[in-house]
Amino acid sequence: MSAYVIYNQLEVTDPDAWAEYGSKIRTQMADYGGRILAAEANAKVLEGEWSGTRNVIAEFPDMDALERWYKSDDYKPLLEMRLGASQGNLIAVNGV
Repeated sequence: MSAYVIYNQLEVTDPDAWAEYGSKIRTQMADYGGRILAAEANAKVLEGEWSGTRNVIAEFPDMDALERWYKSDDYKPLLEMRLGASQGNLIAVNGV
């Protein structure tokens, strides 16, 4: 069953580092079977309130692959880069 990472970015604190992260993340995720499905700076709010500057949804083959990617030594430098360049929320959910 597919699994998804959903990132809700609240702010970018280092635009240069964020741009570098963005230039590398797709290739790095692909090594674990991941791919970005959606990345939107101006999401259309249909109900309630939503904060943030960007939302990203990525798909992996399953939760095991997603967790291997997130916890991998390969992703660690990019994770540190993202955490240093932006503030946000990240969740992982199973598909249905």
